[in-house]
Amino acid sequence: MTAGPPTVPRTAPARRVMVLGGTGFVGRTVCADFRAAGWDVLAVARTAPERPAATRFLALDLAETPSATLARVLEAERPDVVVNATGSIWSRDDAAMERICTVPTLRLLDALATLRHRPRLVHLGTVLEYGPLPPDGTPRPDPAPEPTTPYGRAKLAASRAVLEAAASGAVRALVLRVSNVSGVGAPDVSLLGRVAERLVTGSAGGGTVTVELAPLRAHRDYVDVRDVSEAVLAAALSPASGRAVDIGRGEAVPVRWLVDLLVRVSGVPARIVERPAEPGAASERDWIRTDLAPAREVLGWRPRRGLQESLAAYWADVSGRPAAV
Repeated sequence: MTAGPPTVPRTAPARRVMVLGGTGFVGRTVCADFRAAGWDVLAVARTAPERPAATRFLALDLAETPSATLARVLEAERPDVVVNATGSIWSRDDAAMERICTVPTLRLLDALATLRHRPRLVHLGTVLEYGPLPPDGTPRPDPAPEPTTPYGRAKLAASRAVLEAAASGAVRALVLRVSNVSGVGAPDVSLLGRVAERLVTGSAGGGTVTVELAPLRAHRDYVDVRDVSEAVLAAALSPASGRAVDIGRGEAVPVRWLVDLLVRVSGVPARIVERPAEPGAASERDWIRTDLAPAREVLGWRPRRGLQESLAAYWADVSGRPAAV
């Protein structure tokens, strides 16, 4: 088991971090963990957080903010580290994904290139940049990226831009390609969010709750949001640059099993119904699994929380009830 998040000695001046996308699912936990570790944290996002936060906040739409304006903000803040947690997986249009995921990163790189003080950059990418694994789920050695989704393509363009900037010496940066994330704060529109919402509302009437979902064929690598945040802190303190590192649990679990686990953790009697596949839907199995060796090598990091612990914390947060574990 690894230690908790790295901390800054309390006698040292507080280091400064700017978290772009700091009000999102992962960004909120990253902000909280940096603050707990003694950093001065500025969360940047389009809108203020729904939940009260103890960090400073700046409203800024990075998809619409010129690079020169962002450079002035960075110059005024002088962060030691910038965490780029921008982007959303919940759009299916390539143009929208480019605007949300790629454009902010390109503008950030342009802004960083003009600064006298160059902060370290930790860029959050996604394992969807690789595309699905072979049917047996075995990670490919040095896989050539073949993303099959608009999100994967947009995030790959952003990650490539960061790695190219690092290779040229324009920025000191690491890319963390994050797998599916579970835990407190999971979006309502996610698979786990939709199941949890049905369990909470359906259980109010008593009896068995029916949860109807699309076919659950995929095998995905899920990692707790707190483990992801610890990887971000490790990357912030690492001297490494120009590398892309996978962040996950290193195992592909059937998403049907994950849904069943959430039901079991909730203690709510429920029946899962999978709708028939839509005409033309892919029939092959969809596997995603991370290779954790680079994360151990570069960051000294590995996940510390199991999926039952992750889902128990999530259920307690969304329902206000203790988990049945």
